[in-house]
Amino acid sequence: MGDTPDAGPGLIDGFGRAIRYLRISVTDRCDLRCRYCMAEKMTFLPRSKLLALEEIAIIAERFIGFGVRKIRLSGGEPLVRRDVVELVQRLGGHLGAGLDELTMTTNATRLADHAMALADAGIRRVNVSMDSRDPETFRYITRHGDVTQVLDGITAAKHAGLAVKINMVALKGLNETEIAPMLDWCLAEGHDLTLIETMPLGVVDEDRTDRFVPLTAIYEGLADRFTLTRDANGTGGPARYWQVNGTATRLGLISPLTANFCDGCNRVRLTTEGKLYSCLGHDDQVDLKAALRDGGVAALDDAIRLGIAGKPARHDFRIERGAAPAVARHMSVTGG
Repeated sequence: MGDTPDAGPGLIDGFGRAIRYLRISVTDRCDLRCRYCMAEKMTFLPRSKLLALEEIAIIAERFIGFGVRKIRLSGGEPLVRRDVVELVQRLGGHLGAGLDELTMTTNATRLADHAMALADAGIRRVNVSMDSRDPETFRYITRHGDVTQVLDGITAAKHAGLAVKINMVALKGLNETEIAPMLDWCLAEGHDLTLIETMPLGVVDEDRTDRFVPLTAIYEGLADRFTLTRDANGTGGPARYWQVNGTATRLGLISPLTANFCDGCNRVRLTTEGKLYSCLGHDDQVDLKAALRDGGVAALDDAIRLGIAGKPARHDFRIERGAAPAVARHMSVTGG
């Protein structure tokens, strides 16, 4: 485990928000091509431009020294990066020694092969992106995915002792009718479920307005069928939560368009190329890779402080027919 010397005062942005949560995209590559997330034909970064595992670890450890308490690894699909388990093992060594939680967001196609290693390294919860349990709908949304692989990965995660939260993007005309059954399935399996509004990130092959579903309407339908009680305990992310009465399952809603969640934002994102984005919906970034390679840890710390100081008050997401995405980069670049 690398040392994590105290990096000084905690990270406070210009609006008084303490930054406690770092999301790291370990790769922009993915083995699926979800229609709302990527174009069918993607151009990924050459491997020579990616942060090395050691560099990711150093940057993460500086953030821990600055008071970050939670780290989530994501992508793209993090499990397509061959050395990601080594990174999990290193960061897992900081749990209880500055870091409270280490999690991963995955599409679970490769989770069956890695679940036990992730659990052994200190991960206790995984977020699984699965927008449908119907094989044909899943294949259509992902363009070629096999939902059986995902379900096998979820089963392996349960056997490894990992808590599972399902992330489901609500898509008009594709999976609206599956949302209540998905919650039923999560109740039976003991999983949490978070529903997400589609976000205008990157150019895709469809107009997102055709698929946008406001979660306000979805919630009203679910509240008619399930007894939901507001739960103020969050996980550090943007979701608002409700407890499904009589169960251990929580329903989360991430609604960046119908219910802005920026006032309490405590998150920043590190891309696989080493860029620090303080807001998912803005293009402003600081190059931490260049700072580390050119000036070492001292320059890295200065760059981190600069990035936090520039964090905007809120995103500018809008869904309008024919409008350009809020930012040009795809979600896989910045990380989920």
